[in-house]
Amino acid sequence: MPRKSRKQTSSETKAIRVDRIIETLTNLEKEKKLLEELEVAPVDSWVARYQVRQPKKTYWYYKLQAQVPRFPRAEKSEKLSKYKHLGKAGSQAHVEAILAVCRRGKIEQLERAIGALMQALQDAGYDAEVDEHP
Repeated sequence: MPRKSRKQTSSETKAIRVDRIIETLTNLEKEKKLLEELEVAPVDSWVARYQVRQPKKTYWYYKLQAQVPRFPRAEKSEKLSKYKHLGKAGSQAHVEAILAVCRRGKIEQLERAIGALMQALQDAGYDAEVDEHP
């Protein structure tokens, strides 16, 4: 059985690595696209808890809060607000806002992973060029 040259084995290994990177990139892009089709919270927003005190009672509510005004005001004016009232813990709006913030975090993580794999793909291509030109 003929032995493969070291260069042939190295090239096949690089082809496998490049294919693996491309397959992973494709899967991550699909996952990112699926998340983006759902409601995603604005980049600079988070869910905050706040307290309302009345004589003899204290109530806790939640709001989606941003660093800059992003949310339509309840009065239907043209101005925007930094806050979107979500209601009590466990309300539909509260749970949806939590999930929207989580989706945004996942999308950001996927974007970082995609960037790292794109760099790795460039590195793998560069390695191939170096081996071809001794």
